[in-house]
Amino acid sequence: MLLSEIIIQRIQEEGPISFHDFMEMALYYPEKGYYTSLQNKIGKTGDFYTSSNLTPAFGAMIGRQLEEMWEISGRSNFTIVEYGAGTGVLCHDILNYLKNNKEFYDQLNYCIIEKSPVMQQKQRSHLHEKVSWHDSIRDISEITGCILSNELLDNFAVHQVVMEDKLMEVFVDYKNGFVELLKPGEQALTDYLAELNVVLPKGFRTEINLGATEWIKEIATSLKKGYVLTIDYGYPSSELYSERRSCGTLVCYNKHTINDNPYVNIGEQDITTHVNFSALCHYGLKNGLMCCGLTNQANFLLGLGFKDYLKKTLDTGQDIISMAKQESFLTQTLLVDMGFKFKVLIQQKGLCNKDLLGLKL
Repeated sequence: MLLSEIIIQRIQEEGPISFHDFMEMALYYPEKGYYTSLQNKIGKTGDFYTSSNLTPAFGAMIGRQLEEMWEISGRSNFTIVEYGAGTGVLCHDILNYLKNNKEFYDQLNYCIIEKSPVMQQKQRSHLHEKVSWHDSIRDISEITGCILSNELLDNFAVHQVVMEDKLMEVFVDYKNGFVELLKPGEQALTDYLAELNVVLPKGFRTEINLGATEWIKEIATSLKKGYVLTIDYGYPSSELYSERRSCGTLVCYNKHTINDNPYVNIGEQDITTHVNFSALCHYGLKNGLMCCGLTNQANFLLGLGFKDYLKKTLDTGQDIISMAKQESFLTQTLLVDMGFKFKVLIQQKGLCNKDLLGLKL
């Protein structure tokens, strides 16, 4: 049975379902959801690229930031927890860089929390040293270190809402095709906007990612001492809920093309929304995480010495023209195309608030 047929059957049995539940099924339904199926998702033959898949230098820069975090944390046992590690290439590149720092590497544990069995299988096929897998951060005790995510939160299932005379939530029905209808929003959605002092004008449509707030609360509870490093595309509330985003931020990726229709290619296309970094800071602070800073990926990488590192590590076996083209492509992609789109948020717990290289610009 196709995933679309499974969703239709659920609607026929239960009545209209929230957009949140539709998105959760489209992305994560066992063996048929976008992230739980066998299809290739990342790279030239997939649907999109990630920064970590373009060059090992991206992982090396994160490794360089982790070195500084280890120094500040006291140069003792250090745990990296990566959520949603994809193919495992970022983990591989971070560890490959950190092998050059034997004292740090010897005290390092790398834990991956992966929701997708397919992705976990890919990770296990080539990550054999220092890495362990866990179902939940609650399974990892006494974390001193850094909790890392790269393009994770944009794939959390979200509630879609529309402001009318009061806040309404988008539900999905099926009548010879998927159709949307509105129902009064649950209290948790109105509370979220009130917490962030967000007032939506009438007719404004947007997304609310309650899962992200629960995620940051759980992290804050589990982290004994250290940092949270979150890389994703998104904005603070002031930008996310500005007039020019009155239709929301949801987009779908399929074979390197973009559309805004989540009701086609169900289970075969990625569905994403922009992250609210104000919410991560707000709910993090309420649960003991201090905000070190928010910057874009370009400034983060430049602060860590990306350009010099890239020049030193490009394939010296190439001719000069090929090296120059490769350097130009990676610089344009990671520092410009992705560099301004992606943001980097760093939060900390239990440490003095020292300046970090990745935030110096």
